Amino acid sequence: MAGGLGNVQDVTADIEAFCKEVKSTVEKHANKAYDVYTPKAFREQVVAGSNYFVKVHVGGEDYIHLRLFQDLPCNGGKRELHSLATHKTAADEILYF
Repeated sequence: MAGGLGNVQDVTADIEAFCKEVKSTVEKHANKAYDVYTPKAFREQVVAGSNYFVKVHVGGEDYIHLRLFQDLPCNGGKRELHSLATHKTAADEILYF
């Protein structure tokens, strides 16, 4: 559904690659290096491009949520980290932020 947040999905190869592309930016924003960095699930929001809200396991009981944006191909298809939320757990729902 355009504009709405889609259902939770298992991580695809593309989402895993996208998360790896932005890992250094994530670490910079979080002011922390992650030895463990494993995307677990995501939700998609179709806008003028796509927002991906991704739950990432970062070790122990700790998770972070990433908001990733991919522009439309006609606009260059740029992929970037929009924002992140730290101090998450496995039980935390993936929500818009």
